[in-house]
Amino acid sequence: MDDDVVKTIRDEMQAGSGKSFKEAVNDLIRSGRYYQEARAVKKRKPFKVMAKSLGVYEHINYDKTSELVARLDSEEFIRKDRRKK
Repeated sequence: MDDDVVKTIRDEMQAGSGKSFKEAVNDLIRSGRYYQEARAVKKRKPFKVMAKSLGVYEHINYDKTSELVARLDSEEFIRKDRRKK
C-alpha cells in the first residue's frame, strides 16, 4: 500500500471509533464505492444553447468589440450624468 493510503487507514482507526485495521479498510473501500455509484446515478441531461439571431448592424465593426463596449459605456455615463443635472 502507498503511504498516503496507510495514513488514511491509521487516521480512521485512531478517530476514536475503535475499528480494527480490517474494518477501517473495508469501510474506506465501501465509502469510495458508494461515492462512485452515487456519481454514476446522477445522469445530467445534455446542456443545450438556445441560440437566437440578434441580427447584424452594418455600421458596427464587430472586429473591435472592446471599442464598441467602451463607446456604449461612455454614452451610458453621459446619459446618467445629464439626468443628475
